[in-house]
Amino acid sequence: MPDRASSQLAFVASDRPEAIEARARLVDLYGEVTEDDADVVVALGGDGFMLETLHRNLAKRRPIYGMNRGSVGFLMNDYREDNLIERIEAAEQAIIHPLRMTAVDSQGVEHEALAINDVSLLRETRQTAKLRIIIDGRSRLEELICDGALVSTPAGSTAYNLSAHGPIIPIDAQVLALTPISAFRPRRWRGALLSHRAQVTFQILEADKRPVSAVADNFEVRGVIEVKVIEDRSISLAMLFDAGRSLEERVLAEQFST
Repeated sequence: MPDRASSQLAFVASDRPEAIEARARLVDLYGEVTEDDADVVVALGGDGFMLETLHRNLAKRRPIYGMNRGSVGFLMNDYREDNLIERIEAAEQAIIHPLRMTAVDSQGVEHEALAINDVSLLRETRQTAKLRIIIDGRSRLEELICDGALVSTPAGSTAYNLSAHGPIIPIDAQVLALTPISAFRPRRWRGALLSHRAQVTFQILEADKRPVSAVADNFEVRGVIEVKVIEDRSISLAMLFDAGRSLEERVLAEQFST
């Protein structure tokens, strides 16, 4: 990674007015280069925009430093205009690996997508979904009747996974969360923690009667019949956080929030 003290910065902003205004002020203060030429990309927005920026930079895998100009900012640093270069120079780096989703739809077409937070399966109609869950080729749950289910990375464990009452995972833990969404039967099944090497396969039962969509972050495939999820450790994404406010610290603090 280049010396952050001499890094060339690109500033990108969500479509929120406060993010657009912040970008203009920061460009006046620090100048800018294009996103393609940058050593560090400064993302201005909320967590959703951070995910968009990470996806857009998958190929070059340059570090992303976010500042909160959105409604949710768990993945972002506090917004301040002063001493930005020094903050980036002193920032702590978190390396995350995305999930790779392979989804087959009802026409037999295969779709691939990457998810930094989670891959979720969701019912499309008033009918509950019926899912079979297979781990590394072995059926572990023959029938889960539910609104859906998701597989979450540690980085995504404080997002949708947490809302679905899944566990918060330390960022350096080599595990994935498998979490049901509004499970009806079996009622007492609360999900599982899996090795990061595990391959999770969802088979959709009664797919014609009970259609299900699969979503990898913001990429959706409707009418799926089978979905496979595995962590892709060939891809490493770098996020930068202010000293003392690392992603690891945020995830730990979230477990003690009241």
